[in-house]
Amino acid sequence: MTASRLFTRRLLAAPLGLVLALGLAACGGNPTVPAEERFDVPDYEYVIGPGDTMEIFVWGNEELTTTGIVRPDGKFTTRLVEDLQAAGRTSTELARDIEKAYAEYVRQPVVSVIVNGFVGVPEQQVRVVGEAAQPASVPFRQRMTLLDLMIAVGGMTEFADGNGSVLVRNYNGEQRAYDLRLDDLLRDGDISANMVLMPGDIVIIAESWF
Repeated sequence: MTASRLFTRRLLAAPLGLVLALGLAACGGNPTVPAEERFDVPDYEYVIGPGDTMEIFVWGNEELTTTGIVRPDGKFTTRLVEDLQAAGRTSTELARDIEKAYAEYVRQPVVSVIVNGFVGVPEQQVRVVGEAAQPASVPFRQRMTLLDLMIAVGGMTEFADGNGSVLVRNYNGEQRAYDLRLDDLLRDGDISANMVLMPGDIVIIAESWF
């Protein structure tokens, strides 16, 4: 299979948001990320997603404490209640939901939810596509930088055009593209090319044609 056909098949299988991002990035001539956003840490609260590993602690009722993984349908089963909606909730919100469900069985239950294995919801993942060594969706974390993300995906391939790469960011449903200087950051150690990321960011690493 040729490279162009392989790219086409992957593009057809990609989420619509990613397809739109690729089209936006292809327009070229994008601005750089505004200076006030480069190290402006966004307000952020982790939202539980399918595949997350959680520990449910019920204080004073150790026999009800349990550990498990959120199912692909976003639900979670405890020792007393089945099919609790976990995906899309924060750990605090889920703890309150469990307390309400347990109130039928336990007097004044006090529940804590701790998320250990992080996957997160797609809207809060950061994606890297194109000429990354290991293209991936990476769970966002507070104060995550572009350098952190590139380390997580193993850097770029030898065919990458790092300074021709693009960041696509969502602003209330509107996607905007910004030029990145990945060659300067990774190969020249220019920290001024680093920046703080936001949930849902997409990094598209271009291929060098020379």
